[in-house]
Amino acid sequence: MEPTTITAAAEFIRNGELTPSELLEQCLARIDRYEDRVKAWVYIDRDGAREQASRLTAELKTGQNRGPLHGIPVGIKDIIDVFDMPTACGSKRWANSYARRDATCVARLRQAGAVIMGKTVTTAYASFDPPPTRNPWNLDRTPGGSSSGSAAAVACGMCLGALATQTGGSITRPASYCGVYSLKPTHGRVSVDGVLPLAPSLDHVGIMANSVRDLALLLQPLTGYDDESAPRPYLYRSEVEQQQQAWRRTLSALPDFPATAGPEMRAAFDAFRDKTRAAKWAWNELPLPPSFADAPNFQYTVMAVEAAAYHGARMARHPDDYPPKVRSLIEHGNATSAPHFVNVMNHYKTMRDEIERAFVDGWRTLITPATTGPAPTAETTGDPAFNAPWSYTGLPTVSLPFAWGADGMPLAVQLTGDRYFEDELFALADALEADIAFERRALPL
Repeated sequence: MEPTTITAAAEFIRNGELTPSELLEQCLARIDRYEDRVKAWVYIDRDGAREQASRLTAELKTGQNRGPLHGIPVGIKDIIDVFDMPTACGSKRWANSYARRDATCVARLRQAGAVIMGKTVTTAYASFDPPPTRNPWNLDRTPGGSSSGSAAAVACGMCLGALATQTGGSITRPASYCGVYSLKPTHGRVSVDGVLPLAPSLDHVGIMANSVRDLALLLQPLTGYDDESAPRPYLYRSEVEQQQQAWRRTLSALPDFPATAGPEMRAAFDAFRDKTRAAKWAWNELPLPPSFADAPNFQYTVMAVEAAAYHGARMARHPDDYPPKVRSLIEHGNATSAPHFVNVMNHYKTMRDEIERAFVDGWRTLITPATTGPAPTAETTGDPAFNAPWSYTGLPTVSLPFAWGADGMPLAVQLTGDRYFEDELFALADALEADIAFERRALPL
């Protein structure tokens, strides 16, 4: 048996039908099969992963089971510290910079029993420059960025889940292009301790996996937030299981938003709307808040100014270590005047208030395409237009594949919820996943 989801693998392990060591070997075999073409990893710790899996297998023999992540192989985006592994961040000069401790999110996964396999490819400094990773559905297409390796690795079954990060669209977009599921949680819900900053006001740590329930299982141990005003986390798995049947199936569309999608995505989204209505989903339309029009430019400016604050001095010393697009971002930040940045931050606060007022009783979830269309060619990481507003507002999003394009590339939708309402998003996304009945396909590699 070769499970493709955490949910299935956890059940096999719990029942004694599969050991963590056997599951790890399945993932390593997929790395051997696909990695030379996909290039999802910068560092694979085979010996360390086998030692972890062996120890977790031995624990099961003594009756110790740490929970649904016990023995589950995961990948870690290479801007997140893992003890005794390099954190290269897509940089040549940091390629041998070994971490002296785990990032908080990694430590929590270890405690929950996950097997840390290694580091997945990131674009340089988690920005816009294309990565070496290729999309496993078509090697001439981008996997998206900046969490390129995490998305490709999960799509190939090289690991069953992965940590990723997003400042603009770096979780949702690559997950969508590679046909896997993702969660960008509420800003501050998951600690960014031990994660290379790009723009702290916008940086999120999130997850990728192969089902909505897998996302709920991964999020559970990760909650323990930097934002001390956040409510205590829910028991996400039980919330999904209890609410799936009773959940009120309501979705709010932003009518002006899909208009920026390409024709293939618009047609697929229209068909998706018809299919869900036939399955008794109710749709509502909410007008875009006035501040929405300026969100993409202002989000980019916040990212640029904060990136310049962190990277500006280093880029001046080592300009060769910053490829063109991240260099352009930092230069934009350096050139932004203080009065303009004050205006941007005022807009930032206004938009967060306006979008949260859009959530009303019974219509708590917004739905949009996750990307403008299928994955473009490999010289870009794609357009973050559908993702950046939710990084800017800090609201949680779940993305899930819903259709295949004419060229055999996956397409995905994106659900956005109110702040700290990941439990509601999971419950609704789980019900939506069941009704979509997305057709699983074998990789063409």
